[in-house]
Amino acid sequence: MDEVKIKIATNGPYLVSGPIALSDADGIAIAIPEGRATVALCRCGGSVNKPFCDGTHSKIGFDAASKAVAESG
Repeated sequence: MDEVKIKIATNGPYLVSGPIALSDADGIAIAIPEGRATVALCRCGGSVNKPFCDGTHSKIGFDAASKAVAESG
């Protein structure tokens, strides 16, 4: 069975590949575009095609944290 992989693009979307099921906050299924092995999920908040990325991050100068924050504890 394939595994789900998520890659964080620098100042861009989450790139998700593998067998996923996507739903909104109410649990309503969101169709994955047919024939897509990878989807790009918006993380800048500016896409007009949410939850999918439409490239707006590059137009608005989205600047994400460059590294994950280490867990403290």
